[in-house]
Amino acid sequence: MNITIYDVAREASVSMATVSRVVNGNPNVKPATRKKVLEVIDRLGYRPNAVARGLASKKTTTVGVVIPDISSTFYAELARGIEDIATMYKYNIILSNSDQNKDKELHLLNTMLGKQVDGIVFMGGNITEEHVQEFEKSPVPIVLAASVESSKKISSVNIDYAQATYDAVKSFVEKGHKVIALVLGSLEEPINSDHKLEGYKRALADSGITFKEELVIEGDYTYESGMESFDKLMELDEKPTAIFVGSDEMAIGVIHSAEDKGFKVPEDFEIISSDNTKLTLMVRPQLTTIVQPLYDIGAVAMRLLTKYMNKETVEDGIVVLPHRIEARQSTK
Repeated sequence: MNITIYDVAREASVSMATVSRVVNGNPNVKPATRKKVLEVIDRLGYRPNAVARGLASKKTTTVGVVIPDISSTFYAELARGIEDIATMYKYNIILSNSDQNKDKELHLLNTMLGKQVDGIVFMGGNITEEHVQEFEKSPVPIVLAASVESSKKISSVNIDYAQATYDAVKSFVEKGHKVIALVLGSLEEPINSDHKLEGYKRALADSGITFKEELVIEGDYTYESGMESFDKLMELDEKPTAIFVGSDEMAIGVIHSAEDKGFKVPEDFEIISSDNTKLTLMVRPQLTTIVQPLYDIGAVAMRLLTKYMNKETVEDGIVVLPHRIEARQSTK
């Protein structure tokens, strides 16, 4: 049997308004009355209807989170930052996997809005103009996390991916490397084509090294594509001596493929990865990596969203967090 606020009011011999005030922590209730109502709530096992409360207050204290793949270590760490801050500000989370599929992303967006969420944190690799149009029509605020949107119309939290890649490649150059490969995720995603690739090209140009397209290998973020990418690099006449890899999982694939062929890292190939997930410490040699503060990106995105939902002043909705290179065993 579904216990309602009416049942509690009847059992406690008070009005439904009084029960509502007790449930919502309103101080304007006599202590004795509050105690009696709480005892009835406990005895009957009453649970407030969040939807009904939302209709009354026009708030559901629920936030939608659209994420490409929760099984990914990268997105799991982002999601943890989002969830911790949501809990701190007493928001519930509805989490949905989009599988990096645009139609599914747009469908989930509208599903979240249909559930009357108060705001949305959105993560996706390719934010198209169609996405932006839908975001701008949204009746609730939306913040992007670890997702770039070129027009900067939508609030977002990221690092400077171009500069991070530039820093990694320049560190290779400073060690004397002249043939430096770049292994990325899909080049259809602006974060790779417009940012990481741009940083790579700029670092080469500033170092007087000619850009060679064959040294750029496109993968799909997976371990298997990392292995395949290294195999492709080994087919080149001029093989690289240093490799910057756009995800930790791919970087591990690169290392293992190299070792399977009898090479050693970092003696034969120096490798830098780009996310600093827990995987970087689990592989041997441990990965030198760009420290992208994944937890912080998620946490800051959620905090920014709470400001919008509570109508607080936001001076700048485009947040760029600092990065650094953590030197470990995959570089000399």
